[in-house]
This record gives sequence, C-alpha cells and structure tokens, in this order.
Amino acid sequence: MERTQEQATDDGARANNWKKLALVAAWAPLKRSRILHMALMGTSDPSGEAEASKEKPFLLQALQITLVVSLYWVTSISMVFLNKYLLDSPSLQLDTPIFITFYQCLVTTLLCKGLSTLASCCPGAVDFPTLRLDLRVARSILPLSVVFIGMITFNNLCLKYVGVAFYNVGRSLTTVFNVLLSYMLLKQTTSLYALLTCGFIIGGFWLGVDQEGAEGTLSWMGTFFGMLASLCVSLNAIYTKKVLPAVDGSIWRLTFYNNINACVLFVPLLLLLGEFRALSDFPQLGSAHFWGMMTLGGLFGFAIGYVTGLQIKFTSPLTHSVSGTAKACAQTVLAVLYYEETKSFLWWTSNMMVLGGSSAYTWVRGWEMKKTQEEPSPKEDEKNSIGV
Repeated sequence: MERTQEQATDDGARANNWKKLALVAAWAPLKRSRILHMALMGTSDPSGEAEASKEKPFLLQALQITLVVSLYWVTSISMVFLNKYLLDSPSLQLDTPIFITFYQCLVTTLLCKGLSTLASCCPGAVDFPTLRLDLRVARSILPLSVVFIGMITFNNLCLKYVGVAFYNVGRSLTTVFNVLLSYMLLKQTTSLYALLTCGFIIGGFWLGVDQEGAEGTLSWMGTFFGMLASLCVSLNAIYTKKVLPAVDGSIWRLTFYNNINACVLFVPLLLLLGEFRALSDFPQLGSAHFWGMMTLGGLFGFAIGYVTGLQIKFTSPLTHSVSGTAKACAQTVLAVLYYEETKSFLWWTSNMMVLGGSSAYTWVRGWEMKKTQEEPSPKEDEKNSIGV
C-alpha cells in the first residue's frame, strides 16, 4: 500500500513537471530562474534563486542580460556561417552533407557524455544530468529520432543550396506548420489574430521566393528542403512532448538519446549515398584545419542548446523569441554584406513580412496565454458565488 502511494506521488510529480514544461513551450510567464533548470534538468528549481536574482543591482542584471543575448547571437550566427562554409565552400568542395551532419551529432553525443561524467566526478562544479545508455529508452525515442534526423538534415541541405541571406525565409514556414499540425494531430484551434500573422508569413515566403527567382538566385531544391525542415521542426516539437516522460522530462537526456540514434541511423545512409567513398577521395581529409572546422561546427551545435536556455533564464521565453527574430534580421544583413550581394526593395520587404509575422504570432500567443490565465475557471466562479 505504501509503495502504491509513493508511486502515485511520483506520477503526480511528473505530471506536474510536464505541465510546467508545457507552459514554457507556450511562452507562459514563469519565474525566470526556474525555466533554465526545467529545460536542462527536467525538474523545478529552488525558489531561493528567484529571490536572489531580485537582490542583484540593476546594472549587474543589465550587464548579464547583454552578455547572454550577445552570446546567443554570436553562437547562432557563427554556427550558420560555419555550416555554410562546410557545406558549400569553393575551397573545400566537399559534397557530403550527411557526413557533416553525422559528425556534428557525434560531437554532441560525446560532449553530453563528457559533461555527465564530469558532473559525477565533480558534483558541485557542473550541473548536468547523469547519462546512461538504456536500449529500451533509445527504442522508445526512435520515432522522434527519425524526425530529428529529418530536421537537422533538411536544415543543412537547405543551407547548402540557398544563400545565408535567404536561409531564414526558406525555413520560415515553421509557425504555419505548427498551426496546421496542432489542428490535424492535436485538434487544437487557433485564433483569428494568430491566423492573420500566419498569412503575413506565407505572403513573405512567397514574395521572397518570387524575388529570388527574379534575381536568378532561386534554388527550388533548397526551398523544398527548407519547407521539409520547417515541417520536421513542427513535428519534432509535437513528438518531443510525447517522449519527454521516457527521459524523466530532461532535455539533455533527450538530446543524448536523439544524437545516439541519429549516429546509428546515419551510417546506412552514408553507405547508400556513397559519402564514405567521396570522403576517402577528399584531398583535405588529413587536414587539421578541416577537422578543426568540423569539430567547431559540432561544438556550436551543442552550445546553441545551452545558450538558448541561458537566454530564457535571464530574460523570458517571449523575449527569447523576439531576440531570435532580431538575430535573424541581423544575420540576413550580415550575409548580404559579407557575400557582397545586392537585393531589391521587394526582397527586403519579404524578409520584413516574415520576421514581422513571426514576431506578431509570438506576441499574440503570449497575450492569449496571459489572458487565459487571468480568467477565473468556472469552478472558482462557482465557489466564489456560494462563499466558499
């Protein structure tokens, strides 16, 4: 009987933890100090951290936020430009996008295991969950891993065939697919205001495609891969919610298993597509510079997950989304300047429509969530009416 009660208590705790994670995904205004801990460890954070953060001077908080946001921007933008170099550099001339993606997953797996070992050896120095390979858990996560492989592969293939300047527009339909899949799979409806923001995103996407075609730089294959990447990002979010209980709600455990599964599943793809043969003929295979760039790409891929959680911790989920939109705008401008491209007014308009529509959707969903939380439930109204 006591064992049953303890199990019920544990199940209730996990259900409560899942509700908190769902609120984070829906941009709920949770305590900032608790968000990163839930994202990294899958558990709620002690309330003392929130009180400690309030005691920090304003200038110190502003400096921390500036540093964290800058770190997020530098990591994210650097990762995109570095991946573009590895995937489509005239100096490398290496046509092995699947191997590059495989190697980045391998680096992430080794980093997760290394940090887990370090946390076990030095408990107070590193805050990282214990990672042990369980084949049953790996099998249960396999459907998500297939979607994860599609997401990272199509992202890299899109970046290979389109320019960095068009990259954000090419993958801009993620929000639209989120709305469609939420209705088709989860039967969740979307408000009219949110649908209008999706209309702006779709309009900006098609205008961007039209302008890329008018300038003679459009890659239909890259655009197609961008649409598939957007679809996989949406599916990844849905399946992640389903399999999180299998890893005790820990995002890092999920990252570990996803990348292990990806490394295994990539091997037959590499053999089927002949990329091992292409790699053996690569003249810079023994170059330290090449492997250094490959490893750095894997480090950036791992780091982006950490700095994303860090930015949410020091700001908020909504501010993180706004920062991501502003980062995308800065990335586009930097790409145009770096590659010395000339773009038309309508091309810039398409980017502003996509970025503006994405920001508006985030704001609308945040406003709707806040409004829903502020409205009392029918049970509370009934209790108040009878004076209980």
